[in-house]
Amino acid sequence: MSTTKSSGGSFAPLAQPIFAVLWAATVLGNTGSFMRDVASSWLMTDLSASPAAVALVQAAGTLPIFLLAIPAGVLTDILDRRKFLIAVQILLASVSVSLMILANTGMLSVSALIGLTFLGGIGAALMGPTWQAIVPELVKREDVKSAVALNSLGINIARSIGPAAGGLLLAAFGAGVTYGADVASYLVVIAALVWWPRAKNANDALAEGFFGAFRAGLRYTRASKPLHVVLLRAAIFFAFASAIWALLPLVARQLLGGDAGFYGILLGAVGAGAIGGALLMPKLRERFNADGLLLGAAIITALVMGALSLAPPKWVAIIVLLFLGGAWITALTTLNGAAQAVLPNWVRGRGLAVYLTVFNGAMTAGSLGWGAVGEAAGVPGALLIGAVGLLIAGFIMHRLKLPAGDADMVPSNHWPEPLVAEPVAHDRGPVLILIEYHVEKHHRTAFLHALDDMSHERRRDGAYGWGVTEDSADPQKIVEWFMVESWAEHLRQHKRVSNADADLQGQVLAYHSGTDKPVVRHFLTINRPGAA
Repeated sequence: MSTTKSSGGSFAPLAQPIFAVLWAATVLGNTGSFMRDVASSWLMTDLSASPAAVALVQAAGTLPIFLLAIPAGVLTDILDRRKFLIAVQILLASVSVSLMILANTGMLSVSALIGLTFLGGIGAALMGPTWQAIVPELVKREDVKSAVALNSLGINIARSIGPAAGGLLLAAFGAGVTYGADVASYLVVIAALVWWPRAKNANDALAEGFFGAFRAGLRYTRASKPLHVVLLRAAIFFAFASAIWALLPLVARQLLGGDAGFYGILLGAVGAGAIGGALLMPKLRERFNADGLLLGAAIITALVMGALSLAPPKWVAIIVLLFLGGAWITALTTLNGAAQAVLPNWVRGRGLAVYLTVFNGAMTAGSLGWGAVGEAAGVPGALLIGAVGLLIAGFIMHRLKLPAGDADMVPSNHWPEPLVAEPVAHDRGPVLILIEYHVEKHHRTAFLHALDDMSHERRRDGAYGWGVTEDSADPQKIVEWFMVESWAEHLRQHKRVSNADADLQGQVLAYHSGTDKPVVRHFLTINRPGAA
């Protein structure tokens, strides 16, 4: 994790008006979303008692995030984020208006509920990476970490208030009023975004197009080994832990004999526990590293699932769900923080989108899978199976350590501009880059190891091919080569090299002998005569 300290403690970002207004609006908007979700989940138990159908609501909300998070991350990095967020909020408000009208007219069906939930999931998919990516725009650099933590706290404040309020509104006034409250919350968020005095995006000659940015994001993801670890740990944890979310409406109704209000209280207990966990997080981080926190979250979540499978008294269920909330926020912030720490700013939206894709893919597949297990083994049996699986997976995955995330990802800007005889069109390519080193024989093995480490950096920042060759007449002359799809992409590559990458390149250069620097050459593709 970054060692940068906040300028004024955990709540310092709230002293900055823009962040404070958007944070408060987001808390209110998320509160409305949780109210909507409670109404939808409970209405489905009225429309169908099938565990698979109830779990399908959860899947319909998360499947679009799995499918669209990466394209949303690309849009986050290339569009005006304020206008993009306003458009998404209008979409989400329209979904809730439709649900309100259908609920008030008695025309809400299983297919309509699932379809509109899916549309709401599309809005959430488009919004998620953007909300996370705008944080550095709203606060000072030293307060970014605190701002991310406050966003997590805000979500869980909403989680503690929204479900309980939604359950009470649903029980007292019906689904139409509950959905109407959600519509009102979106209007507040839209107003805050319209008020936000965000500077217009500066014209950038090297601005990426959608498909180029999409490919660059996927290249970075494929080449980033630290991100692979985070994604695997997230996928395993959430695939098993999703059992509790997929089956909780049936736990409340069938195992515990509760009504809509009690279901809202259960979800409110999760949110309250998450708030407590967020407040305790600084102390926990002093005593445990990220791997210890994630293992503890897995153990507590498994114990809660096991306890609920026994159909305990209602007050016991409320207490254990407080612990579930603390464990859930611990896992979320630990994994999200690890992903944030290994991503540079230029690809942050796309990298976080990949993380959200894995998270929601695990939740979607888990919801469908645990719904099927619930059909076959019953709700208690599904919870027990999920609990045992999560415990086993937690201890196995504990051996695969999360990245420390202490690398300096700030651009170094140390690469000189490439030499050109005349201006080169930005779309010309591919481009072949050759770097010629002179390495003495006794340094050869160490040099090749260092160069292999640097190959991942080349691929992350834009290369789609990489290799190393030696001169047959002089084995001490070694040439590193890599290919980039266009001249513009190579110029972007210059801007993407971080301070950590510069340190890695320094290790490679330490093995280069001679007074002159390595020779760098750029070769541009030439079309054959007569070719288009």
